[in-house]
Amino acid sequence: MSQQDVRELREKSDDALKQELEETHESLFRLRFQSATRQLADNSQIKKSRRRVALIKTLLHERRSAAK
Repeated sequence: MSQQDVRELREKSDDALKQELEETHESLFRLRFQSATRQLADNSQIKKSRRRVALIKTLLHERRSAAK
């Protein structure tokens, strides 16, 4: 994930991040399903999606911690 992607995520609101997290989870589910049925051509997409989920969760946690 590039620095520009991280910067864009940091600029989003909490609600937008939660929506992005939900969409990324759905995407990850579809990728795992495609992998299980051997329809996925690029397995690295799963890793990228997992990292994106982790990054979004980290940003949300940082914001919650900063608010306290």
